[in-house]
Amino acid sequence: MKSNKLSILFLILVLVAGCGGSGTPSPTLVSIAITPENPSIPLGTSEQFTATGTFSDNSMRDITTSVTWKSSAPDVATINNTTSFNGLATPVKTGVTSVTATSGSISSFVAVTVIAPALISVDVEPAISSILTGSTEQFTATGIYSDNSTTDITSTVTWSLSAPDVGMINNNGLADAVSTAITATTMVIAKAGKAMGSAILTVAGGNTAPAGNVIPVTINGSLCSLATSASYPNKPCVSIKICNPGTSTCQMIDDILLDTGSFGLRIFKQALSIVSLTQEINGSGSVAECAQFADGSSEWGPVQLADVVLGNETALNVPIQVIDSSFGTVPGACGNPDANPSTSGFTGILGVGVFVQDCGSTCVNQANNGIYYSCSGSICTGTTVSLSNQVQNPVALLSTDNNGVVLELPTVLSNGAQSVNGILVLGIGTKTNNTPSGVTAYSTDIYGEIITSLSGTYSGIIDSGSNGLFFAPPSIGLLPNCASPNSDWLCPSSITTLSANNEGSSGSPSGEVFFQIGNFMSLINSSHNVFSNLGGSSPGQFDWGLPFYFGRNIYVGLEGQKSGIGTGPYYAY
Repeated sequence: MKSNKLSILFLILVLVAGCGGSGTPSPTLVSIAITPENPSIPLGTSEQFTATGTFSDNSMRDITTSVTWKSSAPDVATINNTTSFNGLATPVKTGVTSVTATSGSISSFVAVTVIAPALISVDVEPAISSILTGSTEQFTATGIYSDNSTTDITSTVTWSLSAPDVGMINNNGLADAVSTAITATTMVIAKAGKAMGSAILTVAGGNTAPAGNVIPVTINGSLCSLATSASYPNKPCVSIKICNPGTSTCQMIDDILLDTGSFGLRIFKQALSIVSLTQEINGSGSVAECAQFADGSSEWGPVQLADVVLGNETALNVPIQVIDSSFGTVPGACGNPDANPSTSGFTGILGVGVFVQDCGSTCVNQANNGIYYSCSGSICTGTTVSLSNQVQNPVALLSTDNNGVVLELPTVLSNGAQSVNGILVLGIGTKTNNTPSGVTAYSTDIYGEIITSLSGTYSGIIDSGSNGLFFAPPSIGLLPNCASPNSDWLCPSSITTLSANNEGSSGSPSGEVFFQIGNFMSLINSSHNVFSNLGGSSPGQFDWGLPFYFGRNIYVGLEGQKSGIGTGPYYAY
C-alpha cells in the first residue's frame, strides 16, 4: 500500500471513565515479572525492559515507569530510570549483568548478557557495474555492525548470483561473465548468517534487450518523472506498456509506483494520451472503483480493460483502474481523491502484492463494499463485481512467470544515495534468474499480513510502496518524533539499531531482523533521495516499507500459486 506523504495523520479516540470513591483498601503489590527474560543484547543496540506487577486482588498492570531499575554491573550495561526511558538498557561492553526492578520491598531480576556487535547488513561494491562477455569484475563486501563499525568480510561471506546462467562468482567475490545471447542483469549477493547485501551486474550480450521477465526499477531515478522524482524520498518507479486490447496501439508510461502492498494497475487518465481503453460494464452502468490507502489518500475512476506488457511478457484484457476524479460523482466515502499526477507524486501504481484481485470475495457478495460502484451518468451506487471483473494483479494474467515476483535492490548505506537501480523479476522458480536459494517464506493471512514483534506483537506488512519503516517505537525517548510539521517521522539524535521478529501468519517460521533508524530531518535535508533508515511512528501495525528491501531479494508469492518456496500467499527473503 502506498505511503508517500511527508506527514501522516493518525486519529486516536481516547475514552475517559469516571471514578467513584469507596472504602475498599487499595490492592498491594505481590510480585514483579520482568520481560524479556535473560536476553542477549548486541553492542550498539538497546533493550526495553517491561515490569508487570501482580497485586493482592490478582490484578496485573504495567509498572515499568514506577519501579526503580538497577544494573548490577553498570560497566557492562546501564539501565535508565528517567522519564520516557524507564527500563531502557544500553550495553557498554561484553559481559554479564543482572537487571533488577524494585518497588518498596518487592523486587525481581533477570540476567543480561551483552554480546559482540551484530552484523546487520553487508555493503557490496561496486553497487552497479556493467561488463562484457568473457570479462571479470571484482566485488568487495563490507560488514556493517550494530555499533556502526565496519569490517572487510569479502573472503568470509557466501557469494552467489541471482541469475547463475549470466556468470560465475568465486569465494573471493570475483565475477566471471559467461557468453550470453542477450544483455542480462543479475544481482551479486553476499550473505553472512542472516545478513546480506547485493549489487547489480549487467553483462552485455549480442542483443541489448534485457531478459523478457526482467523489469528495470529505479528508486528516485530515471524512470521517475523529473517533475515528481524529488517530491518524496524512497520512490520506486517502473515503466509499463499499455495497449488497446487486441491491437498494436500502445504507449510506454513512466513514473509508475511499484507497490508490493497493493494489487492491480492504476494509471491517471492524464497519462493515457494514445490508447483508448474499453470500459467495463456492470448491467447498465459503468464500473468504477475507489481505492483507499493507509496514508489517507484515495484514487477514484473507472475500471477499463487493457493489454499490459511487463518486461517482454503480455497480460491480455486486464481490468485496470483509470484514475479520474472527474468521472461521475465521487462517493462521499471516497474522500478527496488525487486529481492528477502532480498532486499524487506519480503517474500510476503497479500493485504486485500477494493477491490476484484487489477485493476478492467481499466485493462478489456485498454491494455496499465501499470499493466498487456502478455509474449511470453522474450517479454512482455500490455494486457487486465478479472476481474476473475486479482490478487484477497483471502478473497473475501472464501466460508464464505468473506465480509471483522478485524485487531485487542493492544495499544503501546509512548516509543514503542520490538514486538506486534494481530489477523486478517475473516468476518464482520458473527460470534460472528467479530460482530461490537459502530464503525463508513467511505465509500471510487473508489480509496479506505476517506477524511482527517489537516490544509487542503487531500485524506486519511488507510493502515497497511505503517509503519508510512505520511502527510503534519501543521507547518514546529512544526514538523521539521530529518537530511539527514532520512529527510523524522519527528523529533520534544518532543512528539507532533495533531488532524485530517476523513470523508467518500461523506463527512459524520465525526470524530476527536488525534495522536502523536515522534522523529524518538530517536525511531529507541532505543531497540524497534514497535512504535505508527512514522511519516513522505508527500505532498498531508494523509496515516494512522500502528500506526493508535494500540489500535483499524479496519474493512475493501469489495466492494459490506454487513454487519451490511453497504455495502463496507469502513473502520470502
